Amino acid sequence: MSLPSSYPPSHPLFSPTRAPLSEGAAAETGKRYGIAIVGNDKIIDWLLPFLESYLATNSTLPIYLIPYDDNVAMTRRAAEIYGATFIEEEPKEIDKLAHELYPGLFNNNRRRLRKLQALALPLDEVAYVDVDVILFRDFTPIFGRLKPGECEFIVASPSFEYVYNNRKDKYPFLRDVALFNDGFWVTSNKYLQLSDFINVIAQDAEIFHEVRKRGQLFAQPLVNFVVHRRGLKIKYLPHCVENASHENFYKATGVTFKDGKPLDYEGKEIYLAHWAGATVLPSRDVFDSAWKEFSKAAWARFKK
Repeated sequence: MSLPSSYPPSHPLFSPTRAPLSEGAAAETGKRYGIAIVGNDKIIDWLLPFLESYLATNSTLPIYLIPYDDNVAMTRRAAEIYGATFIEEEPKEIDKLAHELYPGLFNNNRRRLRKLQALALPLDEVAYVDVDVILFRDFTPIFGRLKPGECEFIVASPSFEYVYNNRKDKYPFLRDVALFNDGFWVTSNKYLQLSDFINVIAQDAEIFHEVRKRGQLFAQPLVNFVVHRRGLKIKYLPHCVENASHENFYKATGVTFKDGKPLDYEGKEIYLAHWAGATVLPSRDVFDSAWKEFSKAAWARFKK
């Protein structure tokens, strides 16, 4: 959604505050909810601020850290400091699928498919989140919203240009579908499992390669394709949580802050900020001061 140019970005002073401890949705329902991320030492400058924001807003939820590769000495220490469960099991099935889809010596970014390991965690519902993100609000209201045939896969925001090419319209199951950014999603292994990815690609790899968008896109076209092929009912966050915003783009306009937490131009609550596509660390956009505060606090904690 484009906004009028009269909405200038805001740069408020930001002081991260821990979310109040309370009985979350998981305690009320008896279900196991949690957050999954992927990281390694190469992106430690992103990982630490993310974890600091998690500590400030979502420490009542368990978090699982999936290693991107073996470059994880600092990443392991970060997991220990922030109480994250470091996943030791090697995702052989995922890596095999990634090599089959994206062969060649120069496709190391195929490891982005390791986010699919989130679907194998011991959780009833999982929120996968990219680590070029900071969290602003407690996620517990997002959980418990899944319902068969109505809401089976929750996303934060659309991605109209970075999923498929124009050939998708040849296929009825890809027409008029909700295209989404895969930097944040919530689902359950009741609705989506790793085996679904393996089976769908075994059957429809030719279609996938015909319709997927190129240009260093690996996981996002695949997650969209399998969700669409399986016919999952996709809901955007604002349709699941009262007063939630779909906004999370790091260059969002019209953003204001109340009690240190961001609101979109309509006054709806922004849950996270995502630096998708950013090539440098945050500097002067609307959420950057918040990211810098989390980064400063995280590095101080990490260096103790």
